Amino acid sequence: MSNTSSPKSRSPRSPQDPSVAVNEAIAVDDPQDEEEDLTLGSDAESSTASISSSILNYRTINGRTFHSERGNAAYWGSNDERQSDAMDIALLPSHHIWTLAHDGELYFAPLEDKIQKVLDIGTGTGIWAIDFADKFPGCEIIGTDISPIQPGWVPPNLKFEIEDCTQPWTFPTNSFDYVHLRYLVGCIPDWTELFSQAYKTLKPGGWVESFEISPTAESDDGTVSYDSAMAQWGRIFIQASEKIGNSFTVVDDKVQKPALQEAGFVDIHEWEFKCPLNSWPADPKLKEIGRFGEVFLTQDTEGFVTLAANLLGWSMEEVHVYIAKFRREVRNRKHHVYIRLRAVWGRKPETKEESTPA
Repeated sequence: MSNTSSPKSRSPRSPQDPSVAVNEAIAVDDPQDEEEDLTLGSDAESSTASISSSILNYRTINGRTFHSERGNAAYWGSNDERQSDAMDIALLPSHHIWTLAHDGELYFAPLEDKIQKVLDIGTGTGIWAIDFADKFPGCEIIGTDISPIQPGWVPPNLKFEIEDCTQPWTFPTNSFDYVHLRYLVGCIPDWTELFSQAYKTLKPGGWVESFEISPTAESDDGTVSYDSAMAQWGRIFIQASEKIGNSFTVVDDKVQKPALQEAGFVDIHEWEFKCPLNSWPADPKLKEIGRFGEVFLTQDTEGFVTLAANLLGWSMEEVHVYIAKFRREVRNRKHHVYIRLRAVWGRKPETKEESTPA
């Protein structure tokens, strides 16, 4: 008889303190040059097999491809090679901003080395799943997304599947030890339902972990004005979300924790981080994160903003003018801009009694 319980977990570890507490101002470097031009490059071949033609029927807006309107999934970023390259570049070298912020770690949940089965929802280019598969070669990892943009060369213990996470999940009940979800902001109509699907799929004692990002550009010293392109960035996505019905303010509104609680998870923990968007911080670690944050947003700004701007009725000329202004501002180290990242993780109870609120 197979054991459907998750491997026994350690007590949740306290997340390492970030370089600066979220309620403290980030120390500013005094740059000699006002602007720096970061040029990082990467080639990413994307391939897949046995994918139905309906899934490959992408939307095209001004020459850029976006995810199909199949199901309820409505990811706001482009899914073409330019956007995939931008995502991969932004996630280097550790391999992404999250791991740089968390000192090279891929997760916060207290996972055991003998973990058996992991599900990565919204896997994107698959870079997190690939690193996790390398770290746990004895574990089976499944990465899902609504577009087949993952590489063909992957570790033998990893496979990718096409799955719309806003539809009922097709995985067996009590079958995974860990469910990882990242960058689903703007895609999910009901976060409690999403986490309820994860709850059903997890083994008793298994962990779920949600990593999300705020679209709102902030500064501690007023260097990001309301009428700046950086401040407008968040408003573009928030206004677009009103048209598609999926919130972009998951971090701003602190949606994750109460949604996990409503889904039945216990031992819920949070971690928040101020992510700078260029090399303006004095702290070396934050400076490095800021450099990759800048590349992340300027490598393919058009791919990020085109669909949202299209929903708001912008012309491509207006989009290009905005993008040029946005890139200038992000690269200007006099703008001490950051966005907030939040990770929230919780455990599926071993028993019904354990899930009862105290």
